Amino acid sequence: MAATATASSFNLPVASVLLVLLLCLQSGGGQKKKENMLAEKVDQMMEWSSRRSVIRMNGDKFRRFVKAPPRNYSVIVMFTALQPQRQCSVCRQANEEYQVLANSWRYSSAFSNKLFFTVVDYDEGADVFQQLNMNSAPTFMHFPAKGKPKRADTFDLQRIGFASEQLAKWIADRTDVQIRVFRPPNYSGTIALALLVSLVGGLLYLRRNNLEFIYNKTGWAMAALCVVFAMTSGQMWNHIRGPPYAHKNPQNGQVSYIHGSSQAQFVAESHIILLLNAAITMGMVLLNEAATSKGDVGKRRIICLVGLGLVVFFFSFLLSIFRSKYHGYPYSFLIK
Repeated sequence: MAATATASSFNLPVASVLLVLLLCLQSGGGQKKKENMLAEKVDQMMEWSSRRSVIRMNGDKFRRFVKAPPRNYSVIVMFTALQPQRQCSVCRQANEEYQVLANSWRYSSAFSNKLFFTVVDYDEGADVFQQLNMNSAPTFMHFPAKGKPKRADTFDLQRIGFASEQLAKWIADRTDVQIRVFRPPNYSGTIALALLVSLVGGLLYLRRNNLEFIYNKTGWAMAALCVVFAMTSGQMWNHIRGPPYAHKNPQNGQVSYIHGSSQAQFVAESHIILLLNAAITMGMVLLNEAATSKGDVGKRRIICLVGLGLVVFFFSFLLSIFRSKYHGYPYSFLIK
């Protein structure tokens, strides 16, 4: 019995050592399998990226290469709706800027397998939209190499716009990857300026013997008003921020031309404000004309009423837009 007890006491440590070795082998095998899986995913992403800068993904690819571990790379995903039947003009505009940014990264000397650009179209991955509870497009999200996306990993498109430079700055904040944006040469502005100079030069040459029109106060006043309307309607803000023209909800197809926040605007909104300001100005000009002209009294009265109607109606419309953006503003006039 003593021999049996000794054998048992000897076998117990041996069994423990064997068990530890077995667990280590299994752990090592699992780690090796994970490394192989990660290498396959990175190689596949690099292959796709070599073909096109923005990788198109459906639901299965998104879940495997973006959501599922292991992953040691960050992914920028644009959720959009580019099919013609969706009639999402802002999606096409955002896609153009996104392509510029992705190409700038793909063909830069700093390109690596640490960051990839992908796109999920609603008609190719509606299940992804449902999984993320997403009801608007376009939307840009960053999926970090480790952990889940945070609130700051969703790009604030409504406030910042979707210009490539703004997207690059956001990516640098989230990934520490610096992307220098390279835009393809665009000579349309140079051509338009050359045509304008040629037109003005030709007009001055043809009228070289009679340049009195240069001193026309009405013409200069109209030109000055055009500049004022453009600046007060937010055209410079549009040029800097690059906001979308309008917003279309992909769920119900409703198009919004007025942004609901005081911190942002749509391009269509600035056009509406420009027209309202022009109509109010026209009303004020008619009122001034009715007061200062010396024509028929009945005609002056009609001009006065038309001018007053323009000022009252379009100022009320302008004030209602202001109230819709600055929530809680208490005053209104005619139109609420």
